[in-house]
Amino acid sequence: MLLTIILAASSFPVGAAITNDLPPTIMMFIRFLLATILFAPYVFIKNGLSIPSLNKLFVYILISLPLVVFFWAMFESLRYTSVLNTGALYTLVPAITAVYTLFINKEITSKFRSFGLFVGTLGALWIVFRGDYEALLSLKLNYGDYIFILGCLSIGFYNPLIKKFYSGEPMEIMTFWVLFFGAIWLLIASSGTILDINWFGIKANVYGGIFYLALFSTLITFFLLQMSVVIIGATNVAAYSFLTPIFVIIFSISFGMDKFEVVTLPGIFLVILAMLIILKEPKIEVPKAI
Repeated sequence: MLLTIILAASSFPVGAAITNDLPPTIMMFIRFLLATILFAPYVFIKNGLSIPSLNKLFVYILISLPLVVFFWAMFESLRYTSVLNTGALYTLVPAITAVYTLFINKEITSKFRSFGLFVGTLGALWIVFRGDYEALLSLKLNYGDYIFILGCLSIGFYNPLIKKFYSGEPMEIMTFWVLFFGAIWLLIASSGTILDINWFGIKANVYGGIFYLALFSTLITFFLLQMSVVIIGATNVAAYSFLTPIFVIIFSISFGMDKFEVVTLPGIFLVILAMLIILKEPKIEVPKAI
């Protein structure tokens, strides 16, 4: 999960660098299509040329929808807001996931974990509003922030849906078909403009950025994420999201896209504390039946 978050965080500055060169739906379509093509040989050589049942295909279609909405929202929002804001708002996902998990997986969030979610959300808000409580009270979010919050509300469904519908199939099969149907959704969404693009006029760094996102921030990240959800659970996986703004800050400063502000330090401390609280939740011993 630590590797997953590092790779996911790197997608924010990379996405911000290329988001104005192509419409978000088309950029995401290429990203998902490339990831699907790159992953196909491994999946089919290992598991053979077989198509899942209609029920499983429907599940994969359902799971792909939150991803499509989230990544569209990320690229669209980066046109109007900062990399740091999106990275910080992403830490709202654990709290959102906990609510969805209650209804989808019937998993009740303990008071200990709820406190951790509250601390993490507080830290995220601190980073977004730079410690300015007046801005928080007046809710001075920009258009890009609202778009990205919509994406966060969508991606919150992802982990609980995996936990609910995973039935023991090889993880690479689930990853492949989720990516495949994600590409189909994005092709449909971009069908009205895809033929109007001057593909030869697109700069090489844009294609390079999309390839990076397809391989590292899509293919590898999805595979690791889905494996982690099955092993440690949806809420624990989501807890690692609290580290996202820290790595986003590191990447954006390294790329010269943002400047570090000391005022964000308390928020950074709170999100790290929140992750540790959730991951260190005391285990409840269930008495064995006699």
